[in-house]
Amino acid sequence: MNITLAYGKSGLQCDIPDRNLRAVLTMPPSSRIADPAEALRRALDEPIGSPPLASRAAGARSACVVICDITRPVPNTLILPPLLAILERSGIRRERISILIATGLHRPSTDAERHAMLGEEIAGSYRVVDHRARMVAEQEFLGTTGRGTPVFIDREYTGADLKVTTGFIEPHLMAGFSGGRKMVAPGCAGEETIKALHSPLFLEDPKCCEGSIEGNPLHEELLEIAALAGHDFMVNVALDEAHAVTGVFAGDPLRAHAAGVAHVRNSVSASLSEPADIVITTSAGYPLDLTFYQAIKGVTAALPVVKEGGVLILAAECAEGMGSPEFTAMATRFADAGQFTRSIMSSPVVIDQWQLEECAKAARRAEVILVSPRVHREFGGRLFIGTAGRLEDALRRGREKLGAGASIAVIPQGPYTLVSCSDRP
Repeated sequence: MNITLAYGKSGLQCDIPDRNLRAVLTMPPSSRIADPAEALRRALDEPIGSPPLASRAAGARSACVVICDITRPVPNTLILPPLLAILERSGIRRERISILIATGLHRPSTDAERHAMLGEEIAGSYRVVDHRARMVAEQEFLGTTGRGTPVFIDREYTGADLKVTTGFIEPHLMAGFSGGRKMVAPGCAGEETIKALHSPLFLEDPKCCEGSIEGNPLHEELLEIAALAGHDFMVNVALDEAHAVTGVFAGDPLRAHAAGVAHVRNSVSASLSEPADIVITTSAGYPLDLTFYQAIKGVTAALPVVKEGGVLILAAECAEGMGSPEFTAMATRFADAGQFTRSIMSSPVVIDQWQLEECAKAARRAEVILVSPRVHREFGGRLFIGTAGRLEDALRRGREKLGAGASIAVIPQGPYTLVSCSDRP
């Protein structure tokens, strides 16, 4: 069977013999919203658990609107025009409205990316700034959480009278689902806060995984931080595999996010009766597979359906290579996943170790092979996972290990699909 994998901007073909193919795990069909612009206007006027946005904006002299960076396919040109218009009609002058790009610890946005994300008109007529987590003077210290996390949040956000976040909701490898509170932290948090949130204290907890909200300690920590920082209103969407809008959730950050999570859980779940020997997954293509750092989300998303000791193949273009210099140096330093894990358990948290920790958790369960010509060419043999320049080579290695009759499952959209096995709790 020929299957198209989400890979870069153009996709990648995958041909699996029918005798080996266990399943192609995709999102169930979802109803697209016929008129997303009208749905958004209605959501802003009739939000979930909140007065209309216009009422929330009344009397405010300034507003901060938080958006995702280029690594997230959020339809900002749909969301922002009516939202910004409401703020201005409510009396907030344009020069008192800032658009804050929630970069977390990602690199800053380029001018071209800002225009692509926002459209020419908004990019050219509003104050648009990147969050810079490493700039201590730009963060406000708000106190410490009950679990001991120091809370530093961007002053651009904390200093605004009205605080609005946008984004979209999808399964998230640590927080259960993205969106809502996650735009405050880690999106707009300082370096020390982000490091604390990505420490083994949270990541080694079994409830810190895709689809897990109830009892997830990281989810609870993010809610506490958002309460400290203030979070007045959120506007999130749900998307299908073609990035078409299937739901709009606006209003109270707690109630609207919960409604969005329930919608997304129902619309992205797929299951197997038992794990497969070999699982081929992706990081949903561009922009999530720009770097190996981001693409690891495709690995963790597939873990529930791969057998212990099986082979997990991640097809991710990684057009920008490995990721940050810190991540690249760390990823090439350790001979195996166990050595890396032992190191972080006895050392202070350092930037970007968390994504490699997620990769190590996967490598302790199965053999992981990354299919990326660039990473294979530049770093093959230097990582604690395998690499391949072609999907066919990775599949051949998997079948050599597990036999010609090995069962194969394919997840074309990687982390956008919430997969599970019915024989596992």
